[in-house]
Amino acid sequence: MSNVNAQEVTFGAKAGLNMASFSGDETGGVKAKTSFHVGAVAEIAISDVFSVQPELLFSAQGAKEDGGDGEFKSNYINLPIMAKYYVAEGLSVEAGPQVGLLISAEDEDGDDFKDEMSGIDFGLNLGVGYKMESGLNFAARYNLGLSNIWDYDGIGDFSQQNAVFQISVGYFFN
Repeated sequence: MSNVNAQEVTFGAKAGLNMASFSGDETGGVKAKTSFHVGAVAEIAISDVFSVQPELLFSAQGAKEDGGDGEFKSNYINLPIMAKYYVAEGLSVEAGPQVGLLISAEDEDGDDFKDEMSGIDFGLNLGVGYKMESGLNFAARYNLGLSNIWDYDGIGDFSQQNAVFQISVGYFFN
């Protein structure tokens, strides 16, 4: 299947496109915001077909107002830990948890909303990837937010989560 050896560790970098939005309560007027992610990755081969891939990413997220000029920008440092199963040479299916640390949040006017948001975000990632022998790799992933991103008095039962689709290209240094 894959030509990796057990316990082999490779390091790399990745960058790509985010299509970020919110899911949950009162999201009918919300649409995806185009942004980006960039960071470092490591792949730890457990066997010829299974590996673990921790990542450290800067991810620009948020959402746009449907039919308007409103935009909400939230930036995170995300740490996904992906389990990768190689179903064919170079082709993997991936799943794993993610924890995110909120570093900034503002609207289109530059008004700061960081104090009204939860500083920690939990999510579940699902995706596919393809790694070439040269180290060049490609991935598509969906981050399903599991925790409420809002954290302020008077919020009541209101709950929204991050919802981010990512397409990335990366390179593993051999």
